[in-house]
Amino acid sequence: MSEVVIVGAARTPIGAFLGGLAPLAAPKLGAIAIRAALERSGVPLDKIDEVYMGNVVQAGVGQAPARQAALGAGLPQSVPCTTVNKVCGSGLKSVMLASSQILAGEARCIVAGGMESMSNAPYLARGLRTGLSLGEHRIEDANLVDGLVDAYGGGHMGLGGEKAAECCSLTREDQDRFAVRSYEKALAAQRSGAFDAEIVSVDVPGRKGAVRTVATDETPRETSLDALSKLAPAFKPGGTVTAGNASKLNDGAAALVVASTERARELRAAPLARVIAQGQYAREPDLFLLAPSGAITRVLDRAGWTIGSVDLFEVNEAFSGIEGVRRELAIPEEKFNVNGGAVA
Repeated sequence: MSEVVIVGAARTPIGAFLGGLAPLAAPKLGAIAIRAALERSGVPLDKIDEVYMGNVVQAGVGQAPARQAALGAGLPQSVPCTTVNKVCGSGLKSVMLASSQILAGEARCIVAGGMESMSNAPYLARGLRTGLSLGEHRIEDANLVDGLVDAYGGGHMGLGGEKAAECCSLTREDQDRFAVRSYEKALAAQRSGAFDAEIVSVDVPGRKGAVRTVATDETPRETSLDALSKLAPAFKPGGTVTAGNASKLNDGAAALVVASTERARELRAAPLARVIAQGQYAREPDLFLLAPSGAITRVLDRAGWTIGSVDLFEVNEAFSGIEGVRRELAIPEEKFNVNGGAVA
C-alpha cells in the first residue's frame, strides 16, 4: 500500500479580529495559502486531483467556499472541491480526508487545509422573508450562531471551557499560567523566526489604491500572570475562563499539498512529512475540549507508539482548559505546543 506524504505547506499570518486581514473574505485567504503551498511544493497546478478546505462560519461567504479558494489560487476548473465543516476540526479533517482518499486509490495528489474570516461574519435577521409584525426584532451574530454557541444546549463554548476545567480540577490560576506560557512561547517563536518558513505574507488593498502587507501573526503580545488575574470571568459569575486565557477570534488560512509517495516521486516533490496514522474522537458537546485525549490515545494505538515516543504534540488551544488533556495523558510540558497556540 502506498504511503501518504506532505510535500507543501503554507499559511497566512493569523489576523486579529477586525485586524489587518479583515478586508479579505475567507476564500481569498484560502486562495493565498493554496497558491503558496503549491509554489513551495513545486507541484504543477494541473496535477492536483482534488481540494478539501475547512470553513465554519459560512453565512454570506458564497457558494462552495473551497471551490472559490481553489479557483482563486489558479487551479483548473476541472478540479473537484469540497468544503468541510467540523467546527474547530475542519482544517485537520480536510487533511485526514485527503489522506484517506489517497490510501483508497481515489486520488494521488490533493490540496487540503482550512480558512476563516470571523471579521466578515454577518449579522442575521430572521423573519424578514415572511415579514415582521409589531415589536422588536432580534439580530443574531453568525459568529455565535454558526461557530461559538452549542446548537443543542444553547450555551457559549466558553461554558464548555468552564466545565472542562471543573472536570480536570483546573483552577483560575492554572489556566492563567497556561495562557501566559502560550503567549511567551508564541512571542519567542515569532522573534526567533520559527514561523517564517510557514507564513506567506498577504497584501491587503486599502483606500485609494494603497496596499498594506501583513507578514506576521497579529495577536501574540506581552502579558503576565498579574495582568491576566485582574480580568473578569467572561462566561459565568465566579467562573475561571476569561478573555485572557481563552482563544482569540481570528482571520487566516492554511493549506497542505498531500500526495502518495509514488506521485511525489513522479513530480519530484520532496516530502516534508509522512502520515503515520490518523484518528478522531468525540465527546458530549459541552465537553468538546477534552476530546483530544481520546483522539491522541486512538492514534497512538494505531501507530503503535506511546506518549514517550512522540517528540512534539500540537493540540488545539480553544481554551486554557486544554491543560487538562496534557495532565491526563502525562505529556511533558516541554513537548506540548512548544510554539504557543490559539490562546496567544
